[in-house]
Amino acid sequence: MRPVGRIGILGSGSWATALAKIVLTNKERICWYFRRSDQAKAFQTSGHNPTYLQSALFDTQRIDFFSDNQINNFFRACDTIILVTPSPYFKNYIKKVRKSSTKNKLFINAIKGIVPVENQLVTEYLAEEYDVPKESLFVISGPCHAEEVVQYRRSYLTVAGYDAEGTEEVAKLFRNDLVSCVTSNDVVGIQYASVLKNIYAIAAGICHGMQHGDNFQSVLISNAIAEMNTFVNTVHLIKRQITNSVYLGDLLVTTYSQHSRNRTFGTLIGKGYSIASAQRDMQMVAEGYYAAKCIREINQEYQVNMPITDTIYRILYEGANVQNSILQLAKSFK
Repeated sequence: MRPVGRIGILGSGSWATALAKIVLTNKERICWYFRRSDQAKAFQTSGHNPTYLQSALFDTQRIDFFSDNQINNFFRACDTIILVTPSPYFKNYIKKVRKSSTKNKLFINAIKGIVPVENQLVTEYLAEEYDVPKESLFVISGPCHAEEVVQYRRSYLTVAGYDAEGTEEVAKLFRNDLVSCVTSNDVVGIQYASVLKNIYAIAAGICHGMQHGDNFQSVLISNAIAEMNTFVNTVHLIKRQITNSVYLGDLLVTTYSQHSRNRTFGTLIGKGYSIASAQRDMQMVAEGYYAAKCIREINQEYQVNMPITDTIYRILYEGANVQNSILQLAKSFK
């Protein structure tokens, strides 16, 4: 594997901001791409992200900012790129990048979503569309809310890759006194788990908005982890422990935490908001909304029994009655 070298962050949201904070504990400088030049300039002036996690302060002398039409310059300046854009917009970024700019780069996928239309994992898309070799592809995930990272609360991450030695080198980027980072070879399963947990968080939010109690939530999450386990084992059967933090832990924090935007989105729907009004009130991307459609379409090939995912899909895309749908779902639980 090539050395991790100079690190670049593609994306400017809360998770990108938290990862930048972590990486800067181990690297003297980073490159950072913002879609909008006004946001990048505001960051340079104020020393913090003007839109997300504004309490997190940065030494901007250690950051080389790129924006607008500088994306190929950004790629050429970096050896390793951490991808942290919302999944629905990933192609809008990457389609501007010339293949020559991606040669000999390492990619760390921190996007917890599927590439729409193609219905591919981000690593699969990069391998197919940009000829990125497997040993240059990694994924980072885990129960690690951005809000708690910048509050210096202990957090846990997992880096997965196809090459064990390279994966360990990448994991070192994210380890510090408050962040634990372990390694895995489950590149495919971890990405699917990070997608599915957002769908289940919407379900948990809907039930919370409908004022279902903790008893019901516990059964919902028990069934969710079983559904996740069946799906990832069907799609990519390897030896994995589904109770590890990157699977179960990430599911729990996303379904229970007040920081979870997918749970918040679901809560609004459970309270009676329309899908459109809930999205407007969020002012952030709820990845689970897009994931429900992608997973539904992917599962047409595998035919896994996924009652929770199917229920959320029908509510979000077919206008199914929320009360009746959750009632029917509840009857299927064990």
